[in-house]
Amino acid sequence: MPRQLRAEQTRATIITAAADLIDRHGYESTSLSDIVAHAKVTKGALYFHFAAKEDLAHAILELQDKAARQLVADVESRGGSSLEALMRTTFGIARLAVEDPVPRAGLRLAAADIAVRPPLRHPFTEWLDFATRKFTGAAREADVHGDLDVGAVAHSLVCFFIGTRVAGRSLEPVGRLPRRVAEMWHLMVRGLVPVHRRPRYVTLATQLEREIRTA
Repeated sequence: MPRQLRAEQTRATIITAAADLIDRHGYESTSLSDIVAHAKVTKGALYFHFAAKEDLAHAILELQDKAARQLVADVESRGGSSLEALMRTTFGIARLAVEDPVPRAGLRLAAADIAVRPPLRHPFTEWLDFATRKFTGAAREADVHGDLDVGAVAHSLVCFFIGTRVAGRSLEPVGRLPRRVAEMWHLMVRGLVPVHRRPRYVTLATQLEREIRTA
């Protein structure tokens, strides 16, 4: 195996092991020695790629950001309304969290107030900007009430979504997250969407949750 490929695989193994431990135990409770043992690599191999635990945390946040950007690009390529794109994105993030320890750990790191190094932006800031844009579009498309305070609703959505995962970590398995996201949207649709448009989005939330469960 070429040396460069082997090095890339080792780096990926270390990141995945670190993400798994951070997701389960938290950043402060995860040591570099724990990561070395979990990844089944030497300390030298770890330090070759990461000088400190903070570097590992940043690598996890970078991968989370990359996955989220790809998800948004995929959703945008489908077309559809602004509200549909926002819903699909939240369910997509939930799906990533169910399937991959790296996005799960990224969310836990973000919620733990780990410093994010420029030019990377804090994921919550990215999500807030995205939600604001989509709710603005939904207001133009008459999919939400015209007197909606877009900034307040976008902030509430991000807090609702993050809180669902943070609370759920202690209360139930991560596989329950898609159902909680569907419940979140059922509540938000009833409060934000005009009555004659609600059935479409209630049905969409149920459909998106089912797609994750049957994948």
